[in-house]
Amino acid sequence: MKRSIALLALAGATILCGSDSFAGTPKFKALVLTERGGQHEEFVVAALDWLYTFATDKNFEITVINHANEINEALLSKYQVIIQLNYAPYAWGDTAMKAFVKYIEEGHGGWVGFHHATLLGEFDGYPMWNWFSDFMGGIRFKDYIAAKASATVNIEDKNNPVMKGIPSRFVIPDDEWYTYNLDPRPNVHVIASVDESSYKPASDIRMGDHPVIWTNEKMKARNVYFQMGHSPLLLESAEFKTMVGNAIIWAAGK
Repeated sequence: MKRSIALLALAGATILCGSDSFAGTPKFKALVLTERGGQHEEFVVAALDWLYTFATDKNFEITVINHANEINEALLSKYQVIIQLNYAPYAWGDTAMKAFVKYIEEGHGGWVGFHHATLLGEFDGYPMWNWFSDFMGGIRFKDYIAAKASATVNIEDKNNPVMKGIPSRFVIPDDEWYTYNLDPRPNVHVIASVDESSYKPASDIRMGDHPVIWTNEKMKARNVYFQMGHSPLLLESAEFKTMVGNAIIWAAGK
């Protein structure tokens, strides 16, 4: 079953129920936008595998799509939360961008984003999506620790529902840490930041103040961004899985 989920997702939009037969109506529906192939494939496969189990436990339904051009207002109206599983913020198309902006600004549902969702700038011949940059705190991608590193994350908002059951400090294993042209902190609410002195192996690529989990409270949609999302080892981290599960339930309004 686990392998079939990942393969089915490659084929296009696939509805994955959280259980073979729900105990009544599913509590909510989630749309999962995935980035398939390339360097993030292993993480996405592991995350989809975990999502299926989590959906089973929490009695909700997920639909997986692999291209943003499938997004429109009619599609988004069916879902209480969007999970942007590493899909980058470019090559969306006008219809998809307008539908997404309306969904977030008007609060028609929630959003949980990961890692590549802040690959903001001019990439692959596409222009910067300025609205998405503002959504993420006005940032532009600058650099990253290509070799990957484990690091200690410090919770700054211990009362945030995303951090329920999480210790105040925990280690994220072997991930890729982005830096930006500026600190998003003035424009977003920071939930957690990384201690750059704790990188193993050490790295000279640093931001100073380095938020890695945050929410933009200016938007009506409940939203949370996790900078983590490169290594499949994340799905072996109890803290990471707990945070993501908390975020999905919170963003869905449940």
